[in-house]
Amino acid sequence: MVFETVIGLEVHCQLNTKSKIFCSCSTSFGDKQNTHVCPVCLALPGALPVLNKEAVKKAISFGTAVNAKINQNSVFDRKNYFYPDLPKAYQISQFTIPIVEHGELYIDTDEVSNKRIGITRAHLEEDAGKNNHEKDRSLVDLNRAGTPLLEIVSEPDLRSSDEAVAYLKKLHSILRFINISDANMQEGSFRCDVNVSIRPKGESKYGTRVEIKNLNSFRFIQKAIEYEVDRQIAAYEDGKYESEVVQETRLFDTTNLTTRSMRSKEDSAEYRYFPDPDLLPVHISDEMMKEATNIPELPSAKLKRYVEKLDIKESDAKVIIDDYAMAVYFEDLISKGHDPKLCVTWLTVELLGRLKNGLTIETSPVDSLRMSELLKRIEDNTISQKAAKDVLDNMMENNAKVNDIIDKLGLKQISDDASILAVIDEVLSKNGDKVAEYKSGKDKLFGFFVGQVMKAGKGAFNPAKVNELLKAKL
Repeated sequence: MVFETVIGLEVHCQLNTKSKIFCSCSTSFGDKQNTHVCPVCLALPGALPVLNKEAVKKAISFGTAVNAKINQNSVFDRKNYFYPDLPKAYQISQFTIPIVEHGELYIDTDEVSNKRIGITRAHLEEDAGKNNHEKDRSLVDLNRAGTPLLEIVSEPDLRSSDEAVAYLKKLHSILRFINISDANMQEGSFRCDVNVSIRPKGESKYGTRVEIKNLNSFRFIQKAIEYEVDRQIAAYEDGKYESEVVQETRLFDTTNLTTRSMRSKEDSAEYRYFPDPDLLPVHISDEMMKEATNIPELPSAKLKRYVEKLDIKESDAKVIIDDYAMAVYFEDLISKGHDPKLCVTWLTVELLGRLKNGLTIETSPVDSLRMSELLKRIEDNTISQKAAKDVLDNMMENNAKVNDIIDKLGLKQISDDASILAVIDEVLSKNGDKVAEYKSGKDKLFGFFVGQVMKAGKGAFNPAKVNELLKAKL
C-alpha cells in the first residue's frame, strides 16, 4: 500500500524587541538566571500586564511579508495549564482572534516547484521560562518568561520532510530579512513543533495526528519526521495502527534519532481559553498599519533583482539570499560600486572557501569593509586576481591593511609598457619558429606567448596589458 504523509508545522519565533511583551524587563539572552524579572514576570498578585507596541508592529510586518490578512482588532486570551516554568499557571496568548490569518509561502524542492503552503494564523503570546534539570533537582530560570513570541501555524499542506525543511528555511529567511527576529535556533529563538500523520494514498480523511515538540535544527526536524512516518507506516502494516499511533506529544531523541512518547495530546478545550480580563482588546490604528507594513526587501524580491538587474546567475543569487548575513555583506560590497559578478566570486567562492573551524560570514576576520579594499586593488589593476588570493589568505590571519600586505608580499602588478615590452621581445626572439607558425594561421599559439611572458614576469605583469602589447607586437 502507498501512503501519503501529512505535515503541519507550528513555529515559535522570539521577536527581537528590547523588552518583554507585557513588562519592561530586558529580553537579553545568556545573562545570569532570574535577573530579568519583575512582579509581572513572576506573577505576583496585583501586577498587571501592559502590551508592548513593538511586538504588535513586528507581527504586522510578518503578516505583510506572507500576504496575510491582518486583523486591526484582536484580543488576548488565557491558555490555562500548569508547569513549573509558567508562574501564572496560564499563558497569555491569542485564540479567538489572532493578529494575523490566512497567509501563504511558496516553496521549491527537488520534487515540487513553487508549491503554495498556507499559513493558518500567526498570533502573539508570551514565552515560558526555562527548566534547568540537574542530577537531583530542577531549577527554574524566568529570564525568558514573558519574551514576545509569534506562533506561526501552517496548514497541513506539507507532504514530505523535504517540503517541511524547505518551508522552515523560507520562513526563517523571511523573519531575518524583515528584521523581526534573529531566529537563532541554537539559542531557542526559532523552535518548531511538528504535527505528523499518514493516510493511504487517495484517502481524504486525515490519520491520527502526532505532535513532536521543540525541535531546534533543520537536520533534527527532517530526521524526526522521517522516523515518525516510518513508525506509523510500520504500525499500519502490522495491524497495530489504532493501538500504537495515538494522539499524543512525542519527544525526539537527538542521540538515537527516534521519537518517544511524552504525554497525551491536549485539545483546545482542555486549555480552557477565555479572554484575559487584564488586557483590553487590541486596536491597530491605520497609522500603525501603514508604518508596520512598510517592510524591507524580501528574499524573493532580492533574488529577482540580483538576476534581472545585476545579471547574476540564479544559482549564485540563491546562495547569497539563503543566508541573511551573506546578503547583507553582498549589499555592502555593491553599495560601494564594485562589479557585482566580482563580488559574487570573492564572497561565495574565495571567502566562503576559507571559512573553517566554525567561522561564519558574521564572525569572519575579513568584514565587508576589508573585502572592499581588496576588490578595489583588483579593479584598479594594482594586483592580479591570482595575487589577490594570497592577499586574502594573509587577511584571514592578520588584521593588517590591504595595501600593507600587498607591499609586504611584493604583489603589485607591473603595467609599465617598457618593462613588459622588453620581456615580450625576449620571448619572441627565443621562439622564432612559433612566431612564424602563429603568423601562418595558428592563432592558438597566442596563449603560449602570453603564458611565457607571464612566467618570465613571475606573475607580476598586468595580464590585460600583456595581451594588448603582445597583440600589437605580433
